[in-house]
Amino acid sequence: MARRSPARLLAPLALVGFVVALLLVINGAGSDDGSSKPSGSGSKATATATPTRKEKARQRRKRYTVKAGDTPSGIAEKTGVPLSTIIELNPDLDDQTLTVGDKIKLRR
Repeated sequence: MARRSPARLLAPLALVGFVVALLLVINGAGSDDGSSKPSGSGSKATATATPTRKEKARQRRKRYTVKAGDTPSGIAEKTGVPLSTIIELNPDLDDQTLTVGDKIKLRR
């Protein structure tokens, strides 16, 4: 009987290793929290009374430009403006007819 090549056993193991590595990279790249520290670094998040620069920019913005995949409720969440306010300021706003590049009023 002919002896089998070791590649016959190593190829499936290499494939499994590649798939595991790929899943780890994909899951690591999906983190949008903006921090470069690993989640188990032991640092504790503390609430501050003063808003960050990003929050200040959100509060001052008067208009929002629609991006692909945006919905009125998603825009409200991103900008921190209540959905009822967005609907009140934009009475012709319809999530079915929302197109990329549209400008939506956030403040008066």
